[in-house]
Amino acid sequence: MDRAYVQMRPWSARDIADTLSASHNLILTRDHGFLIAQMVADECEVLALATDPDAQRRGVASALLSDLVARAAKNRVTRIFLEVARRNEPAKAFYSAKGFAAVGTRRGYYTLRDGTKDDALLLSLAIDQDQGHRAPTSHGSDTKSG
Repeated sequence: MDRAYVQMRPWSARDIADTLSASHNLILTRDHGFLIAQMVADECEVLALATDPDAQRRGVASALLSDLVARAAKNRVTRIFLEVARRNEPAKAFYSAKGFAAVGTRRGYYTLRDGTKDDALLLSLAIDQDQGHRAPTSHGSDTKSG
């Protein structure tokens, strides 16, 4: 996480351990990347998705997100949420390409490594249970799920 979070402060080992101790939280891993999420009722929230910079643009994050969507659909989740820093153009493009749509903003949510703040864009992806595929969504709220 330290290598992947170039602008943002990475989580501490204690933060990760505390997060993973909750029964509704999970971690998915692939070589050089991981995804931490929580599933509660019919919603899922991506808490962290990181790929080592040396392995970026090789499909690691795409595979992790696909794994999560498949697991979420299997667990009858209808919507996945996540936040992305407003200034993180590569991440915003990545999530947009995966079908996520902006549904809100959290002002000053992130503290960057240099101590400045950045807004978080709240993104959402609806999982169509009947069709078995993902569909972008443009409705939601400015509050965190879970």
